[in-house]
Amino acid sequence: MTNPTEHTLPANSILESREGEFGCTVMDLRKLMELRSSDAIDQINVHYGGVMNLCSRLKTNPVEGLSGNPADLEKRKQVFGQNFIPPKKPKTFLELVWEALQDVTLIILEIAAIISLVLSFYRPPGGENEQCGLAVSSPEDEGEAEAGWIEGAAILFSVIIVVLVTAFNDWSKEKQFRGLQNRIEKEQKFSVIRNGHIIQLPVAEIVVGDIAQIKYGDLLPADGILIQGNDLKIDESSLTGESDHVKKSVERDPMLLSGTHVMEGSGRMVVTAVGINSQTGIIFTLLGASEGEEEEKKKKAKTQDGVALEIQPLNSQEGIDSEEKEKKAAKLPKKEKSVLQGKLTRLAVQIGKAGLIMSAITVLILILYFVIDNFVIQRRPWLAECTPIYVQYFVKFFIIGVTVLVVAVPEGLPLAVTISLAYSVKKMMKDNNLVRHLDACETMGNATAICSDKTGTLTMNRMTVVQAYVGDTRYHQIPNPEDLVPKVLDLIVNGISINSAYTSKILPPEKEGGLPRQVGNKTECALLGFVADLKQDYHAVRSEVPEEKLYKVYTFNSVRKSMSTVVERPGGGFRMYSKGASEIILRKCNRILDKKGEAVPFKNKDRDEMVRTVIEPMACEGLRTLCIAYRDFSDGEPPWDNESEILTELTCIAVVGIEDPVRPEVPEAIAKCKRAGITVRMVTGDNINTARAIATKCGIVTPGDDFLCLEGKEFNRLIRNEKGEVEQEKLDKIWPKLRVLARSSPTDKHTLVKGIIDSTVGDQRQVVAVTGDGTNDGPALKKADVGFAMGIAGTDVAKEASDIILTDDNFTSIVKAVMWGRNVYDSISKFLQFQLTVNVVAVIVAFTGACITQDSPLKAVQMLWVNLIMDTFASLALATEPPTDSLLKRRPYGRNKPLISRTMMKNILGHAVYQLSVIFFLVFAGEKFFDIDSGRRAPLHSPPSQHYTIVFNTFVLMQLFNEINSRKIHGERNVFSGIFRNLIFCSVVLGTFVSQIIIVEFGGKPFSCTKLTLSQWFWCLFIGIGELLWGQVISTIPTQSLKFLKEAGHGTTKEEITKDAEGLDEIDHAEMELRRGQILWFRGLNRIQTQIDVINTFQTGASFKGVLKRQTMGQHLDVKHVPSSSYVTVAPVKSPPTTSVAAAVSSPTLGNQSGQSVP
Repeated sequence: MTNPTEHTLPANSILESREGEFGCTVMDLRKLMELRSSDAIDQINVHYGGVMNLCSRLKTNPVEGLSGNPADLEKRKQVFGQNFIPPKKPKTFLELVWEALQDVTLIILEIAAIISLVLSFYRPPGGENEQCGLAVSSPEDEGEAEAGWIEGAAILFSVIIVVLVTAFNDWSKEKQFRGLQNRIEKEQKFSVIRNGHIIQLPVAEIVVGDIAQIKYGDLLPADGILIQGNDLKIDESSLTGESDHVKKSVERDPMLLSGTHVMEGSGRMVVTAVGINSQTGIIFTLLGASEGEEEEKKKKAKTQDGVALEIQPLNSQEGIDSEEKEKKAAKLPKKEKSVLQGKLTRLAVQIGKAGLIMSAITVLILILYFVIDNFVIQRRPWLAECTPIYVQYFVKFFIIGVTVLVVAVPEGLPLAVTISLAYSVKKMMKDNNLVRHLDACETMGNATAICSDKTGTLTMNRMTVVQAYVGDTRYHQIPNPEDLVPKVLDLIVNGISINSAYTSKILPPEKEGGLPRQVGNKTECALLGFVADLKQDYHAVRSEVPEEKLYKVYTFNSVRKSMSTVVERPGGGFRMYSKGASEIILRKCNRILDKKGEAVPFKNKDRDEMVRTVIEPMACEGLRTLCIAYRDFSDGEPPWDNESEILTELTCIAVVGIEDPVRPEVPEAIAKCKRAGITVRMVTGDNINTARAIATKCGIVTPGDDFLCLEGKEFNRLIRNEKGEVEQEKLDKIWPKLRVLARSSPTDKHTLVKGIIDSTVGDQRQVVAVTGDGTNDGPALKKADVGFAMGIAGTDVAKEASDIILTDDNFTSIVKAVMWGRNVYDSISKFLQFQLTVNVVAVIVAFTGACITQDSPLKAVQMLWVNLIMDTFASLALATEPPTDSLLKRRPYGRNKPLISRTMMKNILGHAVYQLSVIFFLVFAGEKFFDIDSGRRAPLHSPPSQHYTIVFNTFVLMQLFNEINSRKIHGERNVFSGIFRNLIFCSVVLGTFVSQIIIVEFGGKPFSCTKLTLSQWFWCLFIGIGELLWGQVISTIPTQSLKFLKEAGHGTTKEEITKDAEGLDEIDHAEMELRRGQILWFRGLNRIQTQIDVINTFQTGASFKGVLKRQTMGQHLDVKHVPSSSYVTVAPVKSPPTTSVAAAVSSPTLGNQSGQSVP
């Protein structure tokens, strides 16, 4: 399938130095790339005189590539554009401020504050009138009355502070995410030939005219035309929606498009369009990146992001009739938000409802009390001139009500989540985890099962041939070249050198005395190393038979499990070299080379004998066995497309045993997983004996366990019914004991992962993490709750489908990810425990205080300060606790575990009791205790009292010491352990304390505070420190005895995902709550929406990927308003199945993302 170079081209340097423009314009190439198959070939031949002429017009050499001369590259970028699609500009700080101001509660507060301000300047003529009741105060308060504006101004000022803090947090998060995005973009490189050398070039550096090497698993970074290809198949579903793989060849269809995946084969292409001129870029431009951003916020649990170029454009299948669309919509799996987001959203909705009701009741009671007291009991008439004064009262009551609401809603929650996740993501980078989707971090903490590949993850992926069987002899070391017949040696060397990807090679070591570097496919590198160990040179063979001379290549794929290359023989006829899994190739052999190098018959009984005496013993030592064989075709050209006919009657040359040693750190990591209650399963394509040997070395199975090790065939036989459909009940009998799945196909991996996720046996639902590196692992990686792709060995397709990329391909990094994930979960629980105590106490104090004394003991500005420190700073302090090893000593939480456990509930209520008792004692008996004036029932605009200052001060100090208590959530006694490892925590606590001193001593009227004496300060401190002692008392009470305590913040149970979710692409719990009729516009949810948007912006990449998740151009867009948020999402109602990989693997019932079954 090669195209011999017909035109001899002058050296590229001469070509490039030619003055003038290139032989074709951007528009010509754009038009050319819009054509397909025969039209495209006609156009290339007629208009450009063939592909080679097109290369010369583009001043490039199809063999040597561009020279890499900077001036030439720069010129190409100017003429044809850069390979970069500009992302949308980030939001400016002012835009973020404006967004923060949209918060409903803040708007209510602003309005109330402005009314209060206006009224404070209004001096009614009848103001002195006795008739207006309580409004008049003693003459010495006149000066104070002048300062009536201060409270309104202070509220406005606090609102500004809250808004700025929120905006700054959003801004810094966006900045961090963009940084991460850039890092992911820089990671993606592509093989390009420049000056005759293959180099790895960052995708953005590719220019028109570059000659790119393409191979199995690549994601094409630009449009191009095939120059030479072997057995090339492309998945174009991201552009066309066709799930079948498209065969590409120079003669039939040479057009290759950016954003499509190479599913099989290899080849070279000349790049003809990059960036916004590529097919994908054009679609982007059509959509208009700007509007794209609005829909980018479309909620999604797992979308793909990554490089700004890895675009998944629309499927232009207008032709699907609506019936088919209906069907496809029904098949689409429903996605669920991440486990934690689901729980938090529900919790916030519940708290918000409670807060709203409490604040409404507070306002009602205050107004009623005032009206009844004044107009009914004291029988005062309503005087027109007193109206402003009454209105002032009502505004004051309204402000108190809003304040209760402000404190009730835990808007610090989303902040805590985001801070915690962003902090973890940053730190996980250092642990070789590149997180692509924020929620993957937190999901990892819940993981109960890990399905891991063997090669490269559990083993070092440094393969070496250590044993061989050649000519009836089994060599336990590499044989001496002298011991082998020259003819056989020659066949081994040629069979390995020619029949392997030319991109696999062995380079000299980087350091003196180090191991040679293996580049490309590691198994092929092991074989090339074997050639070197036989004192032969594979380079010589390859230069004699360059890639262009290969007549036909059957590339390796998961179905064939072998690779074959056909070359023409000098005397006519063809020779085919094959290599592959030994049991597969041996089945196709009918002859074998003996000691003398003669081909002798090889019967079934010989094969069984060989399996027993050679292959099984090698496999039991943990070696992978590969067979090398060949076949000669003498008469005429055989039917190359009929594979089953070609790949038979082979002659076996040799069988080699390849060792891939277990990584030294893996057994310890697996032991940690077992202690942490996580089951590790090994899913591999290897022989079952090899797999079992490696699993034993790693500690996945230990001798004497009754665990299962199955082969893919056996596994399928056990789980499928007569019709060949997978039955969940059958699977449920197998997976709990299954530890090793050998000789498995990607479909088996997907079936296993889906089966475990969907399973309901056992006391809790499973959360599954999967590792993968091959193109065919995509479906399993997507299906898993967390997909890990290999950063070194992984293909682009696998990285696209994953949530976390392991930059060192090491299993121990997964264990670190588990630790960080659990830490995120715990950090959020710590913050919740703290936040809810504050909320409960503040709401009850404000509510009862208002009802009994007609005034909240904690003023609006004080409440805002408490809200600010308790929400923003505490979330910073508690969300950044570093993880400890003790996190890996407990069982995983799983899907259904509530956020607030019984122990936490005990802590929240216990501390609330202490704080409420203290505060009520101070409010109602504090003046007698401290011998000061009472602050209760103070008239409007009266000066701050020492009494209420003590209440406020004590309240804040109690929260401060309770923050230290909240560092532990599992009932540990030592709340100080490791406190100095967290500098942020220490500085926040100290900073808050210093600010509190300043506010009390110098805050004056705006904060309704007045100076306190030293003894009063000591009393406040003493009561605060009492929190720590009380914490010890609480932890003595056994949680088991408190059966009446309820947990809160559950995940969604299956039954609750009802028909409500029918039309949605994704189940969003908040929306489900709201759909049930109580549509509440309140702050918590709004803030959570905003934060989730930021997270989503990160998930969808800083580019506008979100828009394009592969929907059809001609699809119905259903515009629906999302309650509690200020934008409209455009949700596709019907869209075809995502990728062809998924389509190929999925049965109609692919299940939904996190394994919830949706009726």
